Amino acid sequence: MKKLLTSVVAAVACYAGVASAADIKPAVVYDLGGRFDRSFNQGAYNGAEKYKEDTGTEYRDFEIQNDSQREQAMRNFARRGMSPIVAIGFSQATALETVAKEFPETKFTIIDMVVDLPNVQSVVFKEHEGSFLVGVLAAMASKTGKVGFIGGMDIPLIRKFACGYKQGVKYADSDAEVFENMTGSTGAAWNDPVKGGELAKSQFDRGADVIYHAAGGTGVGVLQAAADAGKLGIGVDSNQNALHPGSVLTSMVKGVDVAVYDSFKAAADGSWKPGVTVLGLAEGGVDWALDENNEKLITDEMKAAVAKAKEEIASGSLKVHDYMSDSSCPM
Repeated sequence: MKKLLTSVVAAVACYAGVASAADIKPAVVYDLGGRFDRSFNQGAYNGAEKYKEDTGTEYRDFEIQNDSQREQAMRNFARRGMSPIVAIGFSQATALETVAKEFPETKFTIIDMVVDLPNVQSVVFKEHEGSFLVGVLAAMASKTGKVGFIGGMDIPLIRKFACGYKQGVKYADSDAEVFENMTGSTGAAWNDPVKGGELAKSQFDRGADVIYHAAGGTGVGVLQAAADAGKLGIGVDSNQNALHPGSVLTSMVKGVDVAVYDSFKAAADGSWKPGVTVLGLAEGGVDWALDENNEKLITDEMKAAVAKAKEEIASGSLKVHDYMSDSSCPM
């Protein structure tokens, strides 16, 4: 009888946990480029899918096609009782602020921007720290002493990636030359792989042999151009090493998937809180990717150098300049 009672209590507890998880109705609004951009948005999708797989909780998502749809998508989700609603990308901030004020009981999470409201959770990353690491690897892998960076939309956030990268390059090789291009000044810059490939080719023609992109879907064209030219590309946000095994030196991975997963989980278990969360190397929010697709490209010397830099940054003994706090970039 005691065994039976224990089993019943355990079953009830298990059911209560499942019911609690099922009580939330999460949603994701992707930025331009869509859920399968193989980069930033796809990281968010992977996090939502992982939560669904782990808990059985369904979620809704929406791929915007233009800026005017941001507010409409969030408002439609809020009207349907979806919560938390996770907005992917800094460009969602204005729309989210408007809708969050209209639905004060709905939980909202925004990735890559800070919105200061009592029902909004903001998650930002120290991309400059992760970019520093891949800059170290780029400089050490380069045979010409010339490397490149290609950004998507020309905004301070992407300049932050570029600045961190350049600091890492110079840390490893003070004589190295860094080329830099931005794809455009509108949201279309995130989804133009043809333009990304053209910019990469122009940098290769100038002598670069490693190029890091922070350009969303546009970066797919950068990595393709690197593979076609027999050069090296560096991926961003998601682990893109498998897109062109042997041609992608590494990827600067960013925990967008973890941020989405944790927002869903916290809403389900009652621990969700508004405010700002900052994730850097010390917090495991950014890193570089090493797997079977790029392991032959990374020497023991490179591993040692990047491990040293990572430890110094995480401990605070090495400070990587943040372009967002000061729009200069010391080299």
